[in-house]
Amino acid sequence: MKKIVVFGFLFVMLSCQNKEVLLPKASETVVADVKDHSPIYFFFKIEDKDTLVEVNRKNSISSTNWLFNIDKRLPLRKVILEVKKLQVKKSTSMHKSETSENYFTYMNSSTKTMAFLPFTATRYKVEVPDFNVFQIYFDRNDLVKLNDEVFSKNDLQMFIDKLSEHQKRRIVFSFDKKMSFEQYIQDKMLIRNLKLSQNRYGLEYIY
Repeated sequence: MKKIVVFGFLFVMLSCQNKEVLLPKASETVVADVKDHSPIYFFFKIEDKDTLVEVNRKNSISSTNWLFNIDKRLPLRKVILEVKKLQVKKSTSMHKSETSENYFTYMNSSTKTMAFLPFTATRYKVEVPDFNVFQIYFDRNDLVKLNDEVFSKNDLQMFIDKLSEHQKRRIVFSFDKKMSFEQYIQDKMLIRNLKLSQNRYGLEYIY
């Protein structure tokens, strides 16, 4: 079993292979501890000026909780394609457990400790949403688009409060495929803290 080392509270390392994963940072902890888990690593790699995702899933046991240790520098579009494959692999395994969960790992920048963000119920579509939904789109420049309006993420709650209940029920969240994985995690934290009467955390669009 490979040893996981937290070094300087910034990355986890496969010590025997001398590879590192720079974890994303966020300012709060959603889940502090996960028992009975299998680690999966998404390494950042540059080859011929192209960014590649190198996935190590050798220790992924379907009956356990899966910890997705994803390098914060990776572009979201490439991460999600690999995440979708692993979601399918786990859900179709004859050894899967109905109680096991999937978590993104990250570092709490305030406490300098590792934390975990559950995403078991999240399903990803790598496409533009259809016209039947009300889209809130996060771009890679830290702006939010809602219909024809573009504004700061700090103003998102104010704009949501102006929506009708019918509009709120149709909300889906979409993300710029070119944003970094760290940006995505931070946007997910923002969404968790929004005041919404009803929302669709289970479906996200990446494009």
